[in-house]
Amino acid sequence: MGLIDIASNNSFWRGLDYYESGYVETYIKNADNQYKGQVRGSRSEPYEVTIDIEHPKKSTCNCPHAEGMRRICKHKVALYFTIFPDEANRAKKEAEEYEAAEELRQEELYGDIERYVNSLSVDQLREELIIRLLEEEDADHWW
Repeated sequence: MGLIDIASNNSFWRGLDYYESGYVETYIKNADNQYKGQVRGSRSEPYEVTIDIEHPKKSTCNCPHAEGMRRICKHKVALYFTIFPDEANRAKKEAEEYEAAEELRQEELYGDIERYVNSLSVDQLREELIIRLLEEEDADHWW
């Protein structure tokens, strides 16, 4: 599994934005499959980032989100996309296609639910509501 595959949705999109905004100041190939760079962020000095292409969880960043942890932060994503810009284009296109398909699926689901609700009588609607509220018995009661 690659670095982008294990990044959270938030880290992916923010890292893509950092890449597109040119926040990666420098980078070098540190070793086989390993790169080291500096990425601007919210503090005055850039973050020190190392990414390991072969073993992404060994990648490091000294930002508060990732320091001492195996999280993939936006700085790692930005560095990765700077080194592999074709991957940035591919991943962005793939994510946008997925989101468009998901939006369409949600619209279809809403339409199905709306048609179902409109097909019910008032008594059937009350019964359905009672059933759904009973299913949510662990939730806080609003009544």
